[in-house]
Amino acid sequence: MLVNTPRKRFLFVIVAVLIIWQVMRFLPQFLFGPPEDLIIRHPGAPVMVMVYYEALCPDSKNFIVKQLQATYRRAPELMEVQFIPYGKASTHVQPDGSLRFECQHGPMECQANIYHACAIEAIEDARARIDVVACMIRDNQAAKEAMQKCTREYKVENSELIQKCYESPHGAELLKLHGDATNSLRPRMSFVPTITLDGSQGRQASILKDLFTEVCKVAAGRGPLPDVCKP
Repeated sequence: MLVNTPRKRFLFVIVAVLIIWQVMRFLPQFLFGPPEDLIIRHPGAPVMVMVYYEALCPDSKNFIVKQLQATYRRAPELMEVQFIPYGKASTHVQPDGSLRFECQHGPMECQANIYHACAIEAIEDARARIDVVACMIRDNQAAKEAMQKCTREYKVENSELIQKCYESPHGAELLKLHGDATNSLRPRMSFVPTITLDGSQGRQASILKDLFTEVCKVAAGRGPLPDVCKP
């Protein structure tokens, strides 16, 4: 029976249009992910510096030692630093629930990344945390020895706690969390290290070459130029 066929066709067209509209509405999010999660900071607050890196990556070492540590020593009040050791690794959940990682620079980097994750959690003092991470990344081929040497050098008394973390499932769980944070970056990580300032990935090349100047620009964009940034 062909009664009401035009009406049915009209309804079909309306439904099809609605479906296409919904698909087009959400397609950009599925293809490209959400935009950067910018961090809103009030004038005078430290700039949030998030360092997405790998423990055996030469470029990560160069940035942390020559830019991050030096800038923090020059102007600690200007920055709040968070480390995310993972980079271009991958996480695999085994049938028994345990975690296995594949890292860009091999198994030794996975071990070093876990030591970094445990040290970052265990060391509460911001200056000591940056100093120990910078010290460890200078030579992470023997990650355990690097951790022990660097905690001694900077008089950090958490080496046993860090070692227990590494040997327990908690160390792997921490690294998985760093992986989740890394994989949530939008746009996705294309270079290691990737640095965000108040959540923004803009001006990566400039950040890697002159972190102090770029942090000052972000701080000045929120209010008066901090005294430490003035010539």
